[in-house]
Amino acid sequence: MEYLTLAFQLIVGLSILNVWLLQANKATQWRGGSATTIKEEFAAYGLPEWSLYIIGIIKVALAIALIAAIWFPFLLKTAALGLAFLLTGSVLMHLKIKDPIKKSFPALLFLIMCLFLAFVS
Repeated sequence: MEYLTLAFQLIVGLSILNVWLLQANKATQWRGGSATTIKEEFAAYGLPEWSLYIIGIIKVALAIALIAAIWFPFLLKTAALGLAFLLTGSVLMHLKIKDPIKKSFPALLFLIMCLFLAFVS
């Protein structure tokens, strides 16, 4: 169980950092609607531009906390629950704009991993 917890922390944390810090301005097959950047994706969801920055800062901070929880376990539940909340929003936004279910897959998978981290590990 310890190795699975560690794997989930690293997979979710590093993936979110990758999306928000390295891939933010690149097209991926997972972007909502026909968006090619995170900024366009938030616009496709009908969200105000300021929400991009607030959600981005929170997601990056929680991803860092999730990784830091490897050394500081008291951070794990809070980081995992915070990310689970935001990832639920991600899945709902994909549903809102009627994206194919494939586009929701990463968010849904990471949501499940975060719920595991918060309640099982």
